[in-house]
Amino acid sequence: MPKSKRNRPVTLSKTRKKGREHKEAIVNSIKQALEDYSSAYVFTFENMRNLKLKEFREQLKSSSRFFLGSNKVMQVSLGRSVADEAKPGIHKLSKFLRGDAGLFFTNLEKEEVQRLFEEFEEHDFARTGCMATEKVELKEGPLEQFSHEMEPFLRKQGLPVRLNKGVIELVSDYVVCEEGQPLSPESARTLRLLGIKMATFRLQLVCRWSPDDFEAYREGLDLSDVESS
Repeated sequence: MPKSKRNRPVTLSKTRKKGREHKEAIVNSIKQALEDYSSAYVFTFENMRNLKLKEFREQLKSSSRFFLGSNKVMQVSLGRSVADEAKPGIHKLSKFLRGDAGLFFTNLEKEEVQRLFEEFEEHDFARTGCMATEKVELKEGPLEQFSHEMEPFLRKQGLPVRLNKGVIELVSDYVVCEEGQPLSPESARTLRLLGIKMATFRLQLVCRWSPDDFEAYREGLDLSDVESS
């Protein structure tokens, strides 16, 4: 009997796409931040951890504001050239909003901003696809840190294990990951079980703008197109 076309699954968890109104709100917020704060920075990030960033934002909310999202929307907010820039010279920041980047507006002195960003980091367990920072190898023998109930789970992660008198043991040496190689889902889960953290969430300043100055922080940045514009 053919299936009824009326019996179609309906997803109740669909979310409304962020449209033009949302983008316009971001543009307006960034333009307002240009009025409220004395300087603006572009920063990049790696191994993003939302909870840690939220804590950092909360710490600085009285003096600063962060923006993360579409680089194109942030570029439009600042202006991409002298002709459409929101403030004199601010379009220079747009050229560095690439990849995993954000904007930071603040009234803090630049020395204080540099100190805060240099000290900010969070060590955490690496996720699937992250590059291993070291080789991790388990030697043949008992894995006494795990209870016997873990044996089926460890086996699913690819570990050559067996139960011997209620103790999990490796029947041969096993390489969990190789340095410089991306982590598989199984490797990431195993490292978490072993308590080995390979990811560090960092924020790195790229450049700074103020009404009187533009400054690049990272060595090797190509400033030729910025200085000529």
